[in-house]
Amino acid sequence: MPYMLLMIEPVSQRQERGVEAGHMVYDRMLAFAESLKARGLLRGVESLAAQSEGARVRVRDGRSSVIDGPFAEAKEMIGGFFLVDVATREEAVALATDCPAAEWCTVEVRKLGPCWE
Repeated sequence: MPYMLLMIEPVSQRQERGVEAGHMVYDRMLAFAESLKARGLLRGVESLAAQSEGARVRVRDGRSSVIDGPFAEAKEMIGGFFLVDVATREEAVALATDCPAAEWCTVEVRKLGPCWE
């Protein structure tokens, strides 16, 4: 059963942490990904660029609008994700607990499924 582990981090965290510390936490996340891969649980993993590189798109009444980042109202951003395949929600939560990012951000656990459920 697929679950997403979403890394929800404060917008300012990366800048405050700096490049050297950023490399250290990234290396920890790579090691965590490798451990999931070795156990046959990892379907995908990616780190996302800062929200200043992003855009938000809306279409309302047939009219589209695009807002370029950074997004002033945002206090947190999705910094990356792990897509894992486990049997239960409890297993996904256990993986989130073991994830190094849980020490500096929130790891949100979400089951994949259709939007009508």
